[in-house]
Amino acid sequence: MNKNTLIGSILIAIIVIWWMAVNNANAEAQAAARAAAKAKATAAQVSKDSANTLVVPKKAPEIKAAPVLGGTDERDSVIAGEAKQSTAVKAEIAERSVTVETDKFIMTLTNKGAKVKSVIVKALPDSAGQFPELIQDTALGAFDLKLDKADLSEAMFEMGSAPEKIVVTDSAKVQFVFQDANGNQVIRSYGFTKDGSAVRQENKFIGFQPNAYELAWKGGLKETEKVPNGGFFGSGRYYYFSEVVFNNTYSVEREMTNEPKSFNATEGKLVWAGLRRKYVAMTVQFDEAVPAVLNAVPMKAGGNEAEQGTYKLTIADDFRGAQSLNYDLMVLPLNWDEVAALNKDYEKIIVSGWSWCGADVWFVWICKMLLKLLNMFYSIIPNYGIAIILVTIIVRGITTPFTVKQIKSTRGMAALKPQLDEINVKYRTDPQKKQAAMMELYSKNNINPLASCTGGCLPMLIQMPIFMGLFFVLGRAIELRGAPAFLWITDLSRSDVVWSGISVPVIMPSGLAILPWLMVATTYFQTKITMSSNAGMDPAQQKMMVWMMPAMMLLFSAVMPSGLVLYWIIGNIWSIAQYKYIYSKLPPINGSTPKTSSKLKGRNVKDAEIVK
Repeated sequence: MNKNTLIGSILIAIIVIWWMAVNNANAEAQAAARAAAKAKATAAQVSKDSANTLVVPKKAPEIKAAPVLGGTDERDSVIAGEAKQSTAVKAEIAERSVTVETDKFIMTLTNKGAKVKSVIVKALPDSAGQFPELIQDTALGAFDLKLDKADLSEAMFEMGSAPEKIVVTDSAKVQFVFQDANGNQVIRSYGFTKDGSAVRQENKFIGFQPNAYELAWKGGLKETEKVPNGGFFGSGRYYYFSEVVFNNTYSVEREMTNEPKSFNATEGKLVWAGLRRKYVAMTVQFDEAVPAVLNAVPMKAGGNEAEQGTYKLTIADDFRGAQSLNYDLMVLPLNWDEVAALNKDYEKIIVSGWSWCGADVWFVWICKMLLKLLNMFYSIIPNYGIAIILVTIIVRGITTPFTVKQIKSTRGMAALKPQLDEINVKYRTDPQKKQAAMMELYSKNNINPLASCTGGCLPMLIQMPIFMGLFFVLGRAIELRGAPAFLWITDLSRSDVVWSGISVPVIMPSGLAILPWLMVATTYFQTKITMSSNAGMDPAQQKMMVWMMPAMMLLFSAVMPSGLVLYWIIGNIWSIAQYKYIYSKLPPINGSTPKTSSKLKGRNVKDAEIVK
C-alpha cells in the first residue's frame, strides 16, 4: 500500500467514524425528544384522566392538616394549613361547620362540599331587630363545586382545628382540604375582612388539572321582606323582585323565567352573576370577565302564594390551562351609593334601562339624581315622608313650564276646532280646497299645526322619564325600608294599613288603608278638571274617564308602597292647582262662543292670541 492510499484510507475511516458519531448523537436527541413528547402526552392524559376520574367517596378518609394559628398584623387567624399526604387509614370525617361574623354579615360554612350553608345579612333587620337569612334552602346551601365529572357537593373536607365561630376584627381565612385515594387534592378557602362586602373564594388543585368546572348555587336566594298577598291581579308582588342578574360586559341584565333557561351561552363574558331580591343581591364576581354559561332553574319558595320563588343557579366554564379558580362572593344590600362605589355597574340591579336608546345610561343617571335629591332633603329634615313631598314639589316645579306649553298648545288647536269643522263640511268633496282653507286658517291665526302637535307631545316625553324615575326610586330605595313618615304612616316601603280587621277583598286584602282613598279623591278632581277643559273630547268619554281613572288608581294603589302613593297624591294636588290657575287665565273655548262664522272667527283670533 503506497503512502497516498494509506492517507486516503485513514481520512475515509475518520469521516465514517465522525458520520456515525453525528448520526448517533442525532438519534439520541431524537429519541430523547420522542421520549419527552411521549412523557408530556402521558402526563397530559394522566392529568385529564385524573380530573375525570377524581375519586369522590361520600365520606373521604381524614386528612391530617397543619393549622397555622396566632395570626399576623394583617390577619386575625388562618384556619388550617396545607394538607400533608398521609397513607395511614384515619377515622371518617364528621360533618362540621364554622360561622364567621363580620360587620356586614354572618356566614356559615360547612365541610360537606366546603360550601356556604347560611348567610345572614345585618343591613336588613326586621321590626324585632332580627337579621334575615338569605339562603332559601340552607340544607342545599350555595357554591358547590364540580370538576369535570367529579361532583364535590357531598365530599367531606378536612377543616383542621377551625373553631365553631370566628368574629373578624381585621381579617380571617377558613380553609378546607379534600384528598382522594390517588392523592389528588382540592383546597377551598374563604377569606374575610372586617367591613368588606366580598368573601374571597379560592380553589386550588394539586396533582391534577381539571378541564372544566361548575359552581352550583342550589339553595336560592330568600326574600327578606314579607310579600303581600292579593292585590289586583296579584299586583302586590310587583314591587318585589326575584331575578337572575348578570353583567355580560355589554349591559347589566335582569331576567325572570318560569322554566329552566341558559344565559350568556353564545356571546359575551360574565363580569359577575347572581341572584337578586327586593333589597339585596348576592353575586359571584370574577377577577376578569370569563365566557361562562349561566343556567337558572325556577325554585318555588312555598308558604306564600304571592312569593315569586327563587332560582337554582349554576355557572359553568372551561379552565383553559388554569391551575386554580378564584373569585369574590359578594353580599350586597342594594344601597345605591355603596354598590356604585364598587365600579361594577351594580347600581343597575336597582334601576336599569333599554340599551338600544341609551336609557341604561341617562335614565339610570336621572334615578341617581332623584335619589340624591331625596337623601339631601332627608339630611336636612330627617323624615323621608317630608323629603318625598319636597322632591315631588321640586320635580313638578321644574316640569311646570313644559306642562303650560302643552296646555296652551292643546288649547290653541281646540280654539280652531269649530272653524275646522266648518271647513271640513264645506269642502268635504274637494280635498285640495279643504287643505288650502285649513292652511289659510292656520296662517291667519299664527298657528303651526306641526308645532302644536309636537308642542303637545314633546313636553310629555320630557316629563315622563322624570316621573317614571321618581316612581322607580320610591318603589325600590332601600332607604325607605321601615322609614316612618307622620301620623299613621309607619313604613313608607309598605301599604299604610291602619286596621287589619277590615279588608276589601282583592283590593285591600291586608287591611284597611287610608292613602289609597286619598289617591282616589285627588285623582277624581284632577281628572275632572283636565277633562272638563278638553273641548275636543266627547262628553260621554269625559264622564267615563272621570270615573275610570280613580277606579284604576284604587285597584293599583291599594297595595303600593305608601311612599309611592304619597308621591302621586302630592302630584295630583299640584296638578289640580296648576290647571285651575292656568285655565283661570284663559277664556272658555266654546259654550258662550257665537255660532256665526264671522263672530266665531273673531273670537278664535282672540283665543289664538291669548294662547300664543
